[in-house]
Amino acid sequence: MSALKLYDFWRSSAAYRLRIAFNLKGVAYTSETVNIAPGADEQFAEAYKAVNPQMRVPSIDVNGKIASQSMAILEWLDETHPEPPLLPADPWARLQVRAFADLIACDIHPLNNLAVLTKLRTEFSADAETVSAWYQDWIIRGFTALEAQAASAPAKPFLFGDRPTLAEVCLVPQMYNARRFDTPLGAFPRLVEVDAKCSEIDAFRRASPDVVKPG
Repeated sequence: MSALKLYDFWRSSAAYRLRIAFNLKGVAYTSETVNIAPGADEQFAEAYKAVNPQMRVPSIDVNGKIASQSMAILEWLDETHPEPPLLPADPWARLQVRAFADLIACDIHPLNNLAVLTKLRTEFSADAETVSAWYQDWIIRGFTALEAQAASAPAKPFLFGDRPTLAEVCLVPQMYNARRFDTPLGAFPRLVEVDAKCSEIDAFRRASPDVVKPG
């Protein structure tokens, strides 16, 4: 098997997605921490800039070949390790799963990532209450659309069938973030239900920030 290294940070939701997917597929990997916490800022060091010029996590190293962007890596992973699949076989169902996942990865997460929150604090003098309100607003907007999509799908244990897909791989980290910023979740019962279902699966539990956080 190829040697796979994940440049990781325990609280990065994009890295969290990859940890879940690697675990679901039984793909062995080593993890190298890049501490992106404010004050540490290891992503800006020249050593990591040489790995990923965007200076963000995650990145992967596969036998010396480097790639970044979690969604692209997840697609690669599904192509190179097809079992269990992260996407359904039916093309329309695949579209629905991708749309759900991309709403999180493209419309919620980028507006709430560390770089954006830092800029709000340092250049726009946003206090903790303002940052939290910003964070919650974008989650609630996105979750409202996701809840409607989930509620319209056929009743299954997971969002789009009998097993987790790319949709859950993206949803669970975003639910973790929502709770971290005290986002009210009462309006999203299906999302909460699926998140709880995933928490019963070992691959999701082992990927949790609370589990991988350095001691």
